[in-house]
Amino acid sequence: MTQDQIILFTLFAAVFGMLLWGRLRYDIVAFGALMLGIVLGVVETKDAFAGFGHPATIIVALVLVVSAGLVRSGAVFLITRTLVDSSRKLGAHIAIMGAIGGVLSAFMNNVAALALLMPVDIQTSRKAGRAPGLSLMPLSFATILGGMATLIGTPPNIIIASIRGESLGEPFRMFDFAPVGIITASVGLVFVALVGWRLIPRAEEGGAAIDPMEDYSDYTAELVIPDDSKLIGMRVEELYDEAENNDVVILGLMRDGNRKYGNQRTTKLEAEDTLVIEATPTALDEFRAALSLRFADSVREERLRADGAGLSKIEVVVTENSRIAGKTAQAIGLNWRRNAVLLGIRRSESKSREKIAKTTVKPGDILLLLVPSGREAGVTEWLGCLPLAERGLSVTQESKVWMAIGIFAAAVALASFGLLYLPVALGIVVVLYVLTGIVSLSGLYDHIEWPVVVLLGSMIPLGAALDASGGTALIAGSLVSVTESLPAWAVLMILMIVTMSLSDVLNNTATAIVAAPVGIQMAETMGKNPDPFLMAVAVAASCAFLTPIGHKNNTLILGPGGYRFGDYWRMGLPLEIIVVAVSTPAILTFWPM
Repeated sequence: MTQDQIILFTLFAAVFGMLLWGRLRYDIVAFGALMLGIVLGVVETKDAFAGFGHPATIIVALVLVVSAGLVRSGAVFLITRTLVDSSRKLGAHIAIMGAIGGVLSAFMNNVAALALLMPVDIQTSRKAGRAPGLSLMPLSFATILGGMATLIGTPPNIIIASIRGESLGEPFRMFDFAPVGIITASVGLVFVALVGWRLIPRAEEGGAAIDPMEDYSDYTAELVIPDDSKLIGMRVEELYDEAENNDVVILGLMRDGNRKYGNQRTTKLEAEDTLVIEATPTALDEFRAALSLRFADSVREERLRADGAGLSKIEVVVTENSRIAGKTAQAIGLNWRRNAVLLGIRRSESKSREKIAKTTVKPGDILLLLVPSGREAGVTEWLGCLPLAERGLSVTQESKVWMAIGIFAAAVALASFGLLYLPVALGIVVVLYVLTGIVSLSGLYDHIEWPVVVLLGSMIPLGAALDASGGTALIAGSLVSVTESLPAWAVLMILMIVTMSLSDVLNNTATAIVAAPVGIQMAETMGKNPDPFLMAVAVAASCAFLTPIGHKNNTLILGPGGYRFGDYWRMGLPLEIIVVAVSTPAILTFWPM
């Protein structure tokens, strides 16, 4: 090995070791390695920040903004209101939610798809009287599987397409991943829906506790009857069926700012009447969108409150990038900086209410917070957490749903037919979303996951340096030597297993950056077409099912599902075996060597 190769291999080993250690966030680790690589001379100064302008980095950032626009437009409620039914049996519910999650993940970031559907799944579980731990892991796995079907579904596909463009002259197109991805995802979803969920530990005991807010009242809110509403002239009791379907309780009616006391069942609704309801935030928004109601313009003097005057309770899920992750509420100054109090933490099946201000918070924990009314969004955004049920954080703009879908579909079509460069197409979508108010200008950059951008921008130059130094050729040669007597399909399977194993313990983005050039070098050494090797890396890098740290989706469900670290492999291991067994012949069929 040359001196540059030794330095680069040492750097990558240090990066992988630090990621496994987990004490420093992955973006800091990667950026630090890049800086060290520049100082040691293995990365040229002119290429130091080339990764931040790389198409893969730009696409990942744009996809996250587009995903936020699809969420805010109400596109998901359009689907879930029609297809999700709490009365279905668990297997049917998992199959339908998995299919919805898989399709959404193909056209938006799969982390965003899970963040969108997780509150819906939890709400459905509550209505059905079952624990969310029975369905959240299948939903997470389904969104991971669905992301394999298109270029923009998951970061590894974006990275691998870009590396193919640099190495072979032309990147993969939008739907080049579809034949293998759809077949593999479909078989995986069938396994998850029919067999997989039965393998989740404690499933027969009812799973984890359902709701960290179960000891407290639902959210009390007001919805106003618009002037052009079809509800005008109807009696209040005629709304009860729709309210029950959405798990909403109609508490009373306000007219001209005054509360109408007594039984209002037979009262006819008038324009600008205000319905006082009690519901979880997700149910509230579903009910509002279903009946085309609007929120009150101002706080009424006489309104019912679930909590004390001016206070609200919210629940949020801690992610890897949350400000509070790895720290205590006291350490980040939650009380004096945001006037918020941490009431409880749910970690797996346990909940704490004593000395929790000094408890170190972990990714996957659920936090129960007491915050001033009207500041729920600000506190949640400051923490960088995910709302367990979106309590006032976003208002669905159902009037713009078809506009949002149409703009996105047109961009995907233009990119798919090669009429527009994909980053440009997505960039135009973002601009149009901002101009039409689907995404607010003030919150535009809040939707971008900057640690992932830094990770990509740092790892891409390091990966390019390893390739240029001959390091990837060295790794590929070693793998070819080990597998030289094996048939081509066996070589593909081994490459997938090695890549999948790395992805289970490391960031899948970093895994793809390292493994894709190795796949190309293996193909060139064997005199084969590199495309099947790249497809094998794409599938394997995406499929991390054994641990809660292999994929962000698995981390997000850790707390809400009440899972332990060792719960994932029971369904994940057979699923990974199925993925390898199904995708290998599919790759060789659609991408022959």
